[in-house]
Amino acid sequence: MKLGLGLYRHMLTRENFQFARQAGATHIVAHLVDYFKGGASSDDQPTGTERGWGPAGDPEKIWSLEELVDLREAVEAEGLKLEAIENFDPAHWHDVLLDGPRRPQQIENLKTIIRRLGRAGIPIMGYNFSIGGVCGRTTAPYARGGALSVGMEGPLDTPMPNGMVWNMVYAPDAPKGRVPPITSEELWRRLGGFLDEMVPVAEEAGVKLALHPDDPPMPAMRGQPRLVYQPRLYQRVLDRKPSVANALEFCIGTLAEMTEGDVYESVDEYSRQNKLAYVHLRNVTGKVPHYRETFIDDGDIDVLRVLRILKRNQFNGVLVPDHTPQMTCGAPWHAGMAYALGYMRAALQTLERE
Repeated sequence: MKLGLGLYRHMLTRENFQFARQAGATHIVAHLVDYFKGGASSDDQPTGTERGWGPAGDPEKIWSLEELVDLREAVEAEGLKLEAIENFDPAHWHDVLLDGPRRPQQIENLKTIIRRLGRAGIPIMGYNFSIGGVCGRTTAPYARGGALSVGMEGPLDTPMPNGMVWNMVYAPDAPKGRVPPITSEELWRRLGGFLDEMVPVAEEAGVKLALHPDDPPMPAMRGQPRLVYQPRLYQRVLDRKPSVANALEFCIGTLAEMTEGDVYESVDEYSRQNKLAYVHLRNVTGKVPHYRETFIDDGDIDVLRVLRILKRNQFNGVLVPDHTPQMTCGAPWHAGMAYALGYMRAALQTLERE
C-alpha cells in the first residue's frame, strides 16, 4: 500500500507537494473543482450552507490536456506521483445528474476529459454520482481537545433551489423554484446510463472510474434519493457494468457512518474483488444522522484492523487521509494532515514487519 495526500485546487502548489513528500506521502489525489471560489479561504473541507459551497466552474471550459500534463509534471518534479483527479465539476455534468437537455453534450465532454486523463498518464477519475452532493454537515470543536472537525447534527431536508446540483450553483440566474424530487430507481437508471456510455471510453483510455459512496450516507437528502448509502449498494454499482474501469473510491469513514453492515466485512468483501481504485481513510464516531469525524487514532474504527484486511487481500493502491480535524496552531490543516499521515505511515511500517 502507498500513502497519498488529497489537495484542493487552491492547494496544488509546489509548497504543498513538498509538504506531502516530507510527511511521507508518495502520491497525490488532486481536486480540480474549486469548492472555495465563493470566498472561503480555509484549507479545510467545505461544509457550506443551504446555498451549498458556492458557484460551479466554467461550463464552456473543460480541463485541457495541457493543464493535466502540467499538473502531473509539477507533482512529479517533487518526487511524487499523481494518482487521481477527484470529482467532476458540476458545471460540466449537471444535466447528466439531472437528466437535462444538455446531457448528450455533457456526456461527450466527460468522455473527452477521460481520454485526456489517459493521455496525460493519470490513471483514476474519482466521482460522486449524487444530486444533493456532500451536504448537511457542520463544523464544530467535535474532536479531541476541542479540535475543529466535521460532523452531522441531523438530516438536511430542505429542497434544493433550481440552478443547484451536487451542492454547488451552476445557474445563478435560474428561475425561482425547487429541483423536482425523483425516485431512487430513476437515480439508478441515470447512473446506469452514465456507466454504459463512460465505461467503454475509460477502458480504452486506461482510466478507472471510481465511485465514492454517498456522504453523508443517508437514504435521501435535500429531498433527493441517494445511491450508495449502505455497504451492500456498492455491489449493485459493480454488477450494473462489470469492468476493470468500473471501480470504487472506497471511503472507510463514510462506510463506518452507515447504519447497516460491518465496516470490516465491507473492506474484506470489496478488496477481495480487487475493486478498490483508492481508499479514503479517516476515523469517525457515531452513525448518520449524528456522527463526528475524529483524529485517526480516536474513533470507532480500528484502523490497523482495516489495514490488515487490505494487506491480506493484496490491495496495493493509495491510501489518502481524506479529512482530519484541524489542530490549534498557525497551520491547522497542515498540522492535522501531518498527524494523520504520520500515524498511517507508522501503521504501514508495522504491517510490513509483521
